[in-house]
Amino acid sequence: MQNSIVDIEKEAFQSIEQAQDSDQLEQLSIEYLGRKGVLTKFLRNISSLPENERPGAGKNANILKGKLERAFKSAFSKIEAATDIDFTGIDVTLPGRPAHIGSLHPVTQVTKEVCDIFLRLGFDIAEGPEVETDYYNFEALNIPKYHPARDMQDTFYVSENIVLRTHTSPSQPRVMEKTKPPVRIIAPGKVFRCDSDITHTPMFHQVEGLMVDENISFGDLKGILTTFVHQFFDKETSLRFRPSFFPFTEPSAEVDIRCVMCKGEGCRICSKTGWLEVLGSGMVHPAVFENVGYDTDKYTGFAFGVGIERLAMLKYGIDDIRKFFENDIRFLRQF
Repeated sequence: MQNSIVDIEKEAFQSIEQAQDSDQLEQLSIEYLGRKGVLTKFLRNISSLPENERPGAGKNANILKGKLERAFKSAFSKIEAATDIDFTGIDVTLPGRPAHIGSLHPVTQVTKEVCDIFLRLGFDIAEGPEVETDYYNFEALNIPKYHPARDMQDTFYVSENIVLRTHTSPSQPRVMEKTKPPVRIIAPGKVFRCDSDITHTPMFHQVEGLMVDENISFGDLKGILTTFVHQFFDKETSLRFRPSFFPFTEPSAEVDIRCVMCKGEGCRICSKTGWLEVLGSGMVHPAVFENVGYDTDKYTGFAFGVGIERLAMLKYGIDDIRKFFENDIRFLRQF
């Protein structure tokens, strides 16, 4: 009788190991543990054994029953796990998919590069609100109400006296009101104008610069901007100062650089002139100093402003400003 228990255990475990699917396991479970199963029949026939063998046979049969129940449960779990993997199509031997690592937007990269250059030249970074008062956006910069110069800037009005700033120049009077000369600041940030085409967007980025001290001259302005252009592009890039008009500077000048596309020979980008406009600049108008309480007989200064997207387009040869804001990953990956 004891040999029968050993034989049943050996055959059962061999059969469980050889089972290929859950149907086979289910059939084996019935064959060994069912109402008419091999082990069930064995337990029912224990009464036919001699009285002294019955306790040992019953004990061993129940131990085997527990082992088989656990073995069947484990085998069912393994088959179900294998079935789930096949069903979902997951191949656990494949290498993992790498995470895509992003990078700084080209506008952010250029802003950082511009700021780094001016920081090395001794300038500090100033910030101001993007929703600005009419006074700081216009009047403090010598652009009174109904002045024709306001027509140059298509403005988003929040209310009669609140606007989305059209340039970062409002940071200049805000800083000067709180700071005595000398002042050396740049003011990077977003600006807003009602304009949209291949060279304009309703929101773009600017960096304004301001230097105020005793005996500041136009020569200082030319030296700082020449140094900036040579560090941002290269030392072979020529530049010129062309007379212009800005209400908050006098005299004023547009700064042009030799066309980076055709190297001055003339092309479609530079309209066959060989030059590209980069930024506006000039000596701070005395009226601006008067608005912030500076002594116009003692202090002079210069200011300039440059569009970040404009610089990025020239540096990287981009022909449409809207590409910076379309979020096309194929375009952005180039930077």
